[in-house]
Amino acid sequence: MSAVGGEEIIRIAKKMERMVQKKNTIGALDLLKELKNLPMTLELLQSTRIGMSVNAIRKQSSDEDVTSLAKSLIKSWKKLLDGPSDDYITIGADDEELGAQIEEAVFQEFKNTDAKYKNRVRSRIANLKDAKNPNLRRNVLCGNIAPDVFARMSAEEMASDELKEMRKNLTKEAIREHQMARTGGTQTDLFSCGKCKKKNCTYTQVQTRSADEPMTTFVFCNECGNRWKFC
Repeated sequence: MSAVGGEEIIRIAKKMERMVQKKNTIGALDLLKELKNLPMTLELLQSTRIGMSVNAIRKQSSDEDVTSLAKSLIKSWKKLLDGPSDDYITIGADDEELGAQIEEAVFQEFKNTDAKYKNRVRSRIANLKDAKNPNLRRNVLCGNIAPDVFARMSAEEMASDELKEMRKNLTKEAIREHQMARTGGTQTDLFSCGKCKKKNCTYTQVQTRSADEPMTTFVFCNECGNRWKFC
């Protein structure tokens, strides 16, 4: 670590911490501009934890210039974490403190440590450790997702971008199948619904695979709304 660079960053961090303690962020913009002109490395981020100070200033200040520059700095520093080492060191908050805040938010919701509480905490830990979902971990550590918000997120909301896209495509396919079977189909009593056992159905045949393979039949039950398909 550069001694000069590290000392400058630490000096700025201490000033910011005093501003936050006194709830007076006058002069914060000048400090952020100083930081912007200082060369930043992953080592400096780890050793000075300057991201914590900048994030605290961002939350404390009502000055749009201050919050905008603070966000810009954190966003640029996040790029230092993108590498083969998969090293997600906290930029915007202390990881131990974050963990305590998340746990407290979960506890406040359930007011006890029963099975629901334990399952909620376990699901947070599992999702943060998921190697296929680095964006979630990064957003929590960098303050883009607040601890109380993360504590309440559903499995769908915490899912990786890849899984979200897969679910989105499956939903689109289900809607398409439903629409085809209901609106463009042919009335028939050849099929028996697996749910209501009635034979009041509508079906549509679509070539979803190669031309030399059979068509896919989409069936919709006009009685209960159940739908299924035959390939």
